[in-house]
Amino acid sequence: MKLTRELFVGWLHRLPQNTRSLVLTCVYGLAGGLIAVAFQSGINFVYQHGIVALSGCSAVVFLSGTLAAILATSLVAGWLLNSFCPQAAGSGIPQVKLAFWKDFGVIPLRVLWVKYIAGVLQIGGGSSLGREGPTVHLAAALTSNLSGPLGVPKQSRRLPAAAGSAAGLAAAFNAPLASITFVLEEIIEDLNSRILGSVILASVLGAFVVYALIGKHPAFEMGQVESPAWQVYLCVPVVAAFAALAGVIFQRATLVIREKAKRLAAIPRWAQPMLGGLITWLLGAGVFLWTGHLGVFSLGYEDLSAALNDQMAWKVAGVLLVAKLAATCASYGWGGCGGIFAPSLFLGGMAGALLAGVFNCVLPLGKDDRVLLAVVGMSACLGAVVRAPITSILIVFEMTHQFALVPALLLGCLVSQAVARTLLQQDFYGAILQQDGQPIRHVMPPRDLRGWETYPVSAIANFRPMVLTELDPARLRSALEQHGYGRFPVSVPGKPVGIVTRQNVQGALDKGIAPEIHPVPCCLRDQSIGEVQRFLIEAEDGMVAVLDQPGGAVIGLLTLHDLLRGQIALAKQLEE
Repeated sequence: MKLTRELFVGWLHRLPQNTRSLVLTCVYGLAGGLIAVAFQSGINFVYQHGIVALSGCSAVVFLSGTLAAILATSLVAGWLLNSFCPQAAGSGIPQVKLAFWKDFGVIPLRVLWVKYIAGVLQIGGGSSLGREGPTVHLAAALTSNLSGPLGVPKQSRRLPAAAGSAAGLAAAFNAPLASITFVLEEIIEDLNSRILGSVILASVLGAFVVYALIGKHPAFEMGQVESPAWQVYLCVPVVAAFAALAGVIFQRATLVIREKAKRLAAIPRWAQPMLGGLITWLLGAGVFLWTGHLGVFSLGYEDLSAALNDQMAWKVAGVLLVAKLAATCASYGWGGCGGIFAPSLFLGGMAGALLAGVFNCVLPLGKDDRVLLAVVGMSACLGAVVRAPITSILIVFEMTHQFALVPALLLGCLVSQAVARTLLQQDFYGAILQQDGQPIRHVMPPRDLRGWETYPVSAIANFRPMVLTELDPARLRSALEQHGYGRFPVSVPGKPVGIVTRQNVQGALDKGIAPEIHPVPCCLRDQSIGEVQRFLIEAEDGMVAVLDQPGGAVIGLLTLHDLLRGQIALAKQLEE
């Protein structure tokens, strides 16, 4: 094996650069597709031999068996995540995005096996989570680590991570076009990225793998939808707004639960996913005994397919919508290992099916019209949560293979984006990183000068300054001896923030008097660079103090050198 790898790597290095990059991208695409198929197969195996098999038994056996299954799998997943790799929790897409920009695409190897086992157990065991986000994480982790033995240095692994992400999502959803736009919209945030070609090739190969191993078919089977009646377009904006609102509620509730889970000391972190599993079981078992539907558990794709074929009563869709929303918030918020793509699609589809049934009591809607509204709900909810409008349209289109849906999807997309941008400050993944203290704006470079000026001061300021909090002679002498700085910020309680120069301090010590303090401009860490750079240029000492709050203490410094270094880094980024 080692000899084969060495021969392959040697052959790669003898190839021209462009050819070598093409071969490596093919490797990434095939690897991403294979791990996606393996992950999907593992989840299906556990789910079919667990929840689905138990659904055919008596009520007592079903209740006891599903409770044991969901609690056991959640407990094992929680133990794996907290003992070996906490960053493998959640969907994985925020982690991939952070690794892409902060760590050059390097993802620890332990993410691969922990994410796979925990995801298969928890999603297959019944927790209300999706498999698509974890598939992206798994594929990116695999290709990032695979590229190392193939001779790719750590500082050049962004392309392997992006290519793996595209291949994994293409295989997970059987949707290569949507996977391309998702990686460009959500992870890279640049539709004109220079690695576009590699992303396209990897996505095609990922889809090829799933076609070869599982078969070429849409994720949801549904009949042919004919061109809708004109009156259905009156309902589309209402359905899109309602589905987007469901996505907004999901995001806000999940973040609240997640924040409380972090602060809760009474329940250890490794046991918290079990709490999410228990809530899911209570809701899922109750809905199953009442309606006979298992959609609250796991992915819920069978019930979603039923809604997309107009084979579900609209009142049942409403029950599934409420229960799935609460179960998913609990499963993700309490630290589960799974994503939000499948739940978002489910919530949107049920929202559309619910309103289609309500509208049908007033307007003469046909079967195709009701199906169309359910599909619009899917796209609208997903688009509101991930804030990737092109992807939300393409992914639903590719999953259903229905051209007649496109006009309604476009209209629904406009409405859902308007609702999401009005009610939410950022997309779900950005909010997760923000909550974890890793705002993506602090590690992701701006695209141009205008973007640069909107960045916060915290992106370039020095947050380890030598600040004088006392002006007694002994403290001043110590500062001069230990530090060679020419200027020192002064933050004495009860006095305005200022600056003292080294020469002024030395002269004051020789004369036995207090040093002269010069006034200094102040700003907050969240103010934009464009707003503060004028203060910096006009400052007498070429320095701005960064405060923790208005009138507060100094926590950082911004100098002209910091500003110039940031602009040079921007110029290099634009050249690339």
